[in-house]
Amino acid sequence: MKSQWECFLQNLGVWEGSFTNFSPEGTLLNDTPSHLSLEGLNNNQTVRLTLCRSGRDDLVKEYSSVGGGLLFFENGSFSEGLIQLGPFSEFGAELAFVHENRRLRLVQLFAQTGNLTRLVLIREHLAGTPATERPPLQINDLLGEWQGQAVTIYRDLRSPDIYSTTLKIQLDDTGRLIQSTSFGERTITSTATIKGSIVLFDQDPQKQVQVLLLPDGASATSPLKVQLRQPLFLEAGWLIQSNLRQRMIRSYNDKGEWASLTLVTEEKV
Repeated sequence: MKSQWECFLQNLGVWEGSFTNFSPEGTLLNDTPSHLSLEGLNNNQTVRLTLCRSGRDDLVKEYSSVGGGLLFFENGSFSEGLIQLGPFSEFGAELAFVHENRRLRLVQLFAQTGNLTRLVLIREHLAGTPATERPPLQINDLLGEWQGQAVTIYRDLRSPDIYSTTLKIQLDDTGRLIQSTSFGERTITSTATIKGSIVLFDQDPQKQVQVLLLPDGASATSPLKVQLRQPLFLEAGWLIQSNLRQRMIRSYNDKGEWASLTLVTEEKV
């Protein structure tokens, strides 16, 4: 198994792309071109991050270790965010996929009230390579059965859990979405209302969760409101090809502690 630092090094390079801000309802607020360099120094013992965005001061950081609220998978995909949800504090996290010459990153931000306030979609490609993108995600892209494998990693770096998954998504006669998720011995079935680019899982009015369909085959799954003493998860999805999708899930327990990070790679059957 690679060390966390070795996984981090999978991200080295010059990444060109954009930061696109969306409202919780999916309205595009602004789009800013970006140029991000991750450079290995001292025989890759140190990494320097330099982020340049139009109209913003450059951001420069140096890393000699990783940890805290940041975890990496073997292919370089990662998530960074708060390790503890607290009262009267802002909350959020980034979930980031790496695939060949592309990165897709999603940031979900919540206000002190717990309400979802903003999403940032970051689409990047390695400098000098094609900037090919997927079309905006549509419900029809997701319909059918998806089978895959999940890898769950933990902050204490114990051995990962690896297990098979099945996801079935269909529409009933009224146009309502029915989703059935199986992992290990468990199956969870839930239903949702579709309103344009928003899929709203509204069975429990106190715990509504929405999936926002986004450009480049991306999706953002968020609670509409983060609540204390309730387990919660943030999820990002990326339809890499018409029959290949990845999902990343950052899970918190009922004490508000960050518990685990899961990467699902699934294919349509």
